[in-house]
Order: sequence, then structure tokens, then C-alpha cells
Amino acid sequence: MTRFTTKLRLTLAVLLVQLATSPLPAQTAKADHWVATWGTAQLLVRPQPAAAPPAAAKQPQPGAQGFNNQTVRMVVRASIGGQRLRVKLASAFGSGQVAVGAAHIALRSADSATVPGSDRALTFGGKPGCRLGPGVVLLSDPVDLKVAPLGYLAVSLFFPGETGPPTFHSTGLHTTYISKEGDFTGQPSIADAATTQSYYWLAGVDVMAPAAASLVVTFGDSITDGTASTPNADRNWPSQLAVRLAKNKKTAMIGVANMGIGGNRVLYDGTGASALARFDRDVLSQAGVKWVMLLEAINDIGRVGTDTPEAPTAEELIAAYRQIIERAHTHGIKVIGCTLTPYGGAGYSREPGEVVRQAVNQFIRNGGAFDAFVDFEAATRDPANPTRFRAAFDPGDHLHPNDAGYQAMADAVDLSVFSRK
Repeated sequence: MTRFTTKLRLTLAVLLVQLATSPLPAQTAKADHWVATWGTAQLLVRPQPAAAPPAAAKQPQPGAQGFNNQTVRMVVRASIGGQRLRVKLASAFGSGQVAVGAAHIALRSADSATVPGSDRALTFGGKPGCRLGPGVVLLSDPVDLKVAPLGYLAVSLFFPGETGPPTFHSTGLHTTYISKEGDFTGQPSIADAATTQSYYWLAGVDVMAPAAASLVVTFGDSITDGTASTPNADRNWPSQLAVRLAKNKKTAMIGVANMGIGGNRVLYDGTGASALARFDRDVLSQAGVKWVMLLEAINDIGRVGTDTPEAPTAEELIAAYRQIIERAHTHGIKVIGCTLTPYGGAGYSREPGEVVRQAVNQFIRNGGAFDAFVDFEAATRDPANPTRFRAAFDPGDHLHPNDAGYQAMADAVDLSVFSRK
């Protein structure tokens, strides 16, 4: 054996020993990621009508014309918890520059009060404030703040100058507090505040969550938004679904973002941009989205039987659904179709519209286009008169469920659908 061969064998032996005794590299863990824990959809900004003569003028709602040297404190309920947060501001339909002088987030205690020690100043690119131009979306820098699942947060924005008509969501169903003047963003409460139930320029709150966490977006009209539910009680069906998800071990890390807009339509603009127009902004842009639940078309159907050119056929609505499904699937998002609830007796209920509603529901149940479906109609209809709500679910307008009806809708969701591959 040559000296070279002996040396080579010794070198190989040493390498084998080193390999045998060295620890194996750890498998790369899936990283935590941002997931929306709350969100809301923004409405079209409408031109303000000219002021009426003084004798007939009515006091405008607080915030209707915008803000000037005022703080707005808004209350939101998280769906999933986390220890690191960021806030999303947006001016989806604004027409000018809006200056935010300061922004804070805190755990909410009661009314406008925050939990002592929980207040955090928000920054944007390291600066305490930002400017929102038309169509702009801005994410705050992350802050460390532990929020529990279904916990309440208060987001406060200070507007040092004239904002003009606000980008907003009108049916917030949580009291918003508006100071008379001054920066109260870091204060424990806002005394003598005016109140509304709208959100202004606030589009969402995200949490840093484990890799397995994800989001379902509920996409629809006033029935998803929560019209006729009890304010400050989180009784709309997406909020009650969030409670069910949080209490189930297998779904506890699935967040819910409610992207309902009262009066919204699938095919045409109304109180908000149409579902087709706002899908990318309100669904695809959400952090961690994996599912979308689609419950929309009743406001389109309300035009059926009239002479308006905006009265849709069932085929047109189904084609729009297919568009939404394809656009979601392109981004790996599954779509859960929700049957349209009864509306017999509502102000725009007509027999031709009922024919369209039944055809659309037939497609949702049996068309095979959706990844899954939830039968909200079956959960809420009166067995003796299926075109109407059960009496116990009808607040009187025959269009929106009451709290009990929304609970029945949330209970109708099979949570196992969120575990399917």
C-alpha cells in the first residue's frame, strides 16, 4: 500500500467520523406570517349635496363632512389573537391628500377607554404619522401588543387639518368616538366625544400568526355587514362564525374579515363598488386569505321586474359568480358559495325576482363551480312559506335577519370545510 493510499484512507475515515458525530441540520420551520384579524370594506365617497336654507337645515352626522384638528377612536374586535400587530389605513375612494398626524392602537376597556399600559404609538416608515393620497393603502410599522382571540382593540387617528369627505364604512356597528378638537390618540379616554357607528380610513388590523393560521373573508352585502343586528354586540353572522371558529381547536387559528357592504350589488355599483369591481381590493389583498364566502346578489335581484337596464338575469349573475371563482382560484383561494336568504315581503320583493333567486340558489347548490356551499336559505326560511324568513328570525323588514337569524346562519356553516384539502 502506497503512502498516498494510506493517507487518503485516513482522511476518509476522519470525515466519516465527523459526519457520524455532527448534529443533523434542523428542518427549516415554516415561518410565522401576517394574517388579518379584522377588516372592513370601504364605500364610494359620494358628492355632498348643497346645504339647505338655514330654516330647513339639519345637523349633519358627526364625521359626514370629514374632520379638522380632531381625533377619531374606533373599536374593532379581533378574530384570532397575536402578540404583534400592524394597522392598515386606506383611502380607497378619496380625492385628495389626507394628513394623519398621529395614530395609536390599544386594548379597549369600555366605551372610549383603553386598558392602562396597553397604548402603543403607531409609526409609518419610522415616522409618527402619514399622508393618504387617493387610492393609497398604508401599513403601519409592527408593534408588540398582545391581543387575545375575540379581544377588543381601539385604533385612534388624529387629523390635524381639513380632511374633506371621508373614506369610510358606514355600518360599523361599534361606537366610534370623535373629539371636539385636539390630539387624544394617546389619552386613556375621550371626554365629551361625539359618536357615530362608522369607520374612517381604517381598513384592517393584522396579527403575526403561526404558519398554519389563515383567513376567511366574508364577502357580501348588508346581510353580511350585519344590518338589523344589535350594535356593540357582534351579532352579525361573520362575528358569530368567528366565535365558533375560535372555540373549535381545529379552526382556532382561522381569522374572519367581514367585507360586507350594505346595499352592495354584484354587477353594478351602489353604496359601494360592485362585487366584481372591489374583489381584488377587498379579498385578494387580505393578509393570509385562504377562503372567501360569497353571499351577494339580493340587491341585484331587487331590480328584477322593473324597467331598469340594471335588472339582471340568473345567467348574468351566475356568470359573475364564475368570474369571482376563477379570480379566487388563480390566487389559490377557495370559494364557498352561500345560498341567498328569503326576501318575501321585502320592499323590492317581486315574483320575477324570486324566480331568479331560486335559479341562483340552484346553481350554488348543484352547479359544481364552488369548492363548497352553505345553505343559508334552508337555515332561515319559514318551512310553511319558504319565500319568507321564519318569524323568529325576522326583525320586520323581511330582508335582514335579526340576531337569532344571524346565529342560525353562523351555525349552518360546517366547520370541517376549512379542514378539507
